[in-house]
Amino acid sequence: MKIVQLKIMRGPNYWSIKHPKIIVLKLDLEDLRHNLTSEVPNLGQKLQKLLPGIYRHRSSEGTEGGFIRLVNQGTTFSKAVQHIALELQTMAGMSSGYGRCYAAPEPGVDFVVFSYQEERAGEYAAEAAVRITEALARGERVSVIQDVAKLHQIREDEYFGPSTEAIVQEAVNRNIPYIQNRQSGLIHLGYGIYQKHIQAAMTNKTSCFGVESAGDKNVTKRILEEAGIPVPRGLTVYNTRELEEAIEELGYPVVTKPLNGNQGKGASINIQNWKDATKGFAEAQRYSEAVIVEQFIKGFDYRLLVIDGKFIAAARRTPAMIVGDGKSTIRQLVNQVNKDPRRGVGHEKALTHIKIDKISRGILREKNLTLLSVLAAGEVLYLKKTANLSTGGTATDVTDLVHPYNVLMAERVAGIIGLDICGIDVMASDIAIPLPETRGAVIEVNAAPGLRMHISPTEGLARNVAEPIINMLFPYGCPSRIPIIAVTGTNGKTTTARLISHILNFKGYKVGFTTTDGIYIQGSRIIKGDTTGAYSSEFVLKDPTVNYAVLECARGGMLRSGLAFKQCDIGVVMNVSEDHLGLGDIHTLEDMARVKAVIPKTVCQDGYAILNADDDLVYGMAAGLRCKIAYFSLSEDNPRIIEHISKGGLAAVLEDGYISVFKNTYKIRIDRVGDIPLTFGGRARFNIYNVLAATLAAYTSHIEINEIKTALRTFIPSAETTPGRMNLFKLPKADVLIDYAHNTASMEAIRDFISHTPAHHKIGIIAGVGDRRDEDLKSIGRIAAEVFDEIIIRQDKDLRGREGKEINHLLKEGIFMVKPEMEPLEINQEARALAYALEYAPEGSFITLFAEDIPEAVKLVENFRVIQHRNATTDQRGV
Repeated sequence: MKIVQLKIMRGPNYWSIKHPKIIVLKLDLEDLRHNLTSEVPNLGQKLQKLLPGIYRHRSSEGTEGGFIRLVNQGTTFSKAVQHIALELQTMAGMSSGYGRCYAAPEPGVDFVVFSYQEERAGEYAAEAAVRITEALARGERVSVIQDVAKLHQIREDEYFGPSTEAIVQEAVNRNIPYIQNRQSGLIHLGYGIYQKHIQAAMTNKTSCFGVESAGDKNVTKRILEEAGIPVPRGLTVYNTRELEEAIEELGYPVVTKPLNGNQGKGASINIQNWKDATKGFAEAQRYSEAVIVEQFIKGFDYRLLVIDGKFIAAARRTPAMIVGDGKSTIRQLVNQVNKDPRRGVGHEKALTHIKIDKISRGILREKNLTLLSVLAAGEVLYLKKTANLSTGGTATDVTDLVHPYNVLMAERVAGIIGLDICGIDVMASDIAIPLPETRGAVIEVNAAPGLRMHISPTEGLARNVAEPIINMLFPYGCPSRIPIIAVTGTNGKTTTARLISHILNFKGYKVGFTTTDGIYIQGSRIIKGDTTGAYSSEFVLKDPTVNYAVLECARGGMLRSGLAFKQCDIGVVMNVSEDHLGLGDIHTLEDMARVKAVIPKTVCQDGYAILNADDDLVYGMAAGLRCKIAYFSLSEDNPRIIEHISKGGLAAVLEDGYISVFKNTYKIRIDRVGDIPLTFGGRARFNIYNVLAATLAAYTSHIEINEIKTALRTFIPSAETTPGRMNLFKLPKADVLIDYAHNTASMEAIRDFISHTPAHHKIGIIAGVGDRRDEDLKSIGRIAAEVFDEIIIRQDKDLRGREGKEINHLLKEGIFMVKPEMEPLEINQEARALAYALEYAPEGSFITLFAEDIPEAVKLVENFRVIQHRNATTDQRGV
């Protein structure tokens, strides 16, 4: 077997809307293409032994054991790859349950689709599953221990962490979207101007002063002591001499810990002698030159959690420990504890495996024990010096036991230090008694405290501590989303997106929009280039100044990684025509329609799918949609429009020379088509479609009719407002049209416009690209011959896999179908081809350039206009 292609989908996509996070594996079965799993002896049994949990896979049968029965009966090996990839992830603590297999158009090639939690884990699982399946098919012995270990490691490297996961999940439950920024570690909750940021249990509301104060334990202690909070006496030391002086003043037992530390790193407690004190000092100095030495407060280790000034939860923490039974060795006892199904690697589960590390071995040496020692029945042995869950500790929820005095004290501490989310470490014999009465003390104050001990305590009630965090960031009734209008289709989507953005901007919204020529924030182009993929959409949604997003979503981005958003408010589909067929495993118009249909399928229930009723494939996208639907058409007599409005639907049509909105039985006239500049007096019928779609998007966005009308009239097509889209220039001797049209449908639209444009001589500068089908290139030549008197063939800089001669030959074939006598001129460079046409065109000509480099073409025409104007002025003066 061979992996032909592996794609990582991160949002709603061609393969699945409901399961956005999936791996799409294109798999060539090679020698196994004609074989079934039943031909491998005992394969089902081997799979169960290798991956015990795979028996739970229901597969198409819908019952446990369904997949194993399918293997025994005989299924494709691609199906085995799918289920092995899923189970490998599950074994590594990343439960993944969705998978499908589809036959690719090529014989012996399948698409294997399965879900993932972490991208790198899904990618690794795919490659491992193929390798394991091949080995099993050959009858070889297989082990997955290393693969599961690798996936565990990937999970620990990539995983949110329990605190972040809890907050993100609570946000998702509240329908608050999130975007993960892997480079910075930030999580964006919400979109645009409403977004908030978190990093673990730290938020954008967390004060820098609070974090700095909590990070400097001496400062924290002084601040709390001045406020009457019980704290242990302590000193800061930098060398062993100062350490000795501090111990003389404080007396044993003491605690040593780094001045700037967290998660208990470098801390040593209950130090009773000088030897242990120097060890503790050295351990602390691994993390900080300055070391705190303070009194050891006897009692239990409690963590009190305060969020937004309110006490939320408390847990008693116990260091990693074992209890002797009088017969088992320490190593055996640790192994028994680690068999607890609640324990896993790192943050995989509620509890973490206990590891015998340097600290544990040191504790054993202090007690004259080894891993082979046997503890007496009932004897407790602590294997760590701190009670952190990440080192194998446990937590017991005691929220309901905390004395009101201690509740008030915790809330005061959080306010005094200035933390919105505050973890307060307390040592006390009993948290149900006021702290001063137990001679307890506040040991430490933590910014970004871990939440796992409250979310998943070892004993006691689990507390949803993420809810008050989300309530603090997004109080009920406050928005978290900005409206999203997504635009797709084969042609017209860029102009439509720009027009919608113009209307919204006219209304006063701060719009961010994406197009094939760049990302725009409030009218300024921030990023140049084709920005119609998920990254560009995220860029807009993360911008803190934007309150409305208009996102052009092209085929390539949706096939490459899916959408950046799970739902939009308005989804516009302009049309579906033959373009890019044969690329990305999209071979038919129906395939292409399924790609474009991703947009209307993501429209929220109260939103609108705006569909072209004149396009059969687009009209068909309405089936099964749960949102509202509005149609647009160039004909008010379109039966689809008539039926839709008869049922109370909404539509926009070209009606008696007007752009009109049909609502129920009423006609709402927006404006005369001839008065809308984008339609070029009604000659650019393809732009009328764009106006109709934009009008519906504006109307369903609750923009007033007069505002829509004014915005339509003030959107002037030019190289600035619509670069590469019907850019018309009037020169002294000729008119020039520059357009980005690059496929059959767009060429046909331009042909119709030019055919209604009076001119003595029409010149077309055309090109083809190598990743189009032969018939597509011939069509471009044919369409050009139907409208132009003279044709110049140029070439793109990137020929996309073909020779220039081959492309030109196919274009000529199309030209000769219509005008066999024509002799097209070949000038490879776009600028030279345009310069030639401008120089030698007869007076009164109309030149059309189907351009690749729009800015350069515009610059050349503008320069030529200046030269011609100067020459004309000189001639007049001479006369």
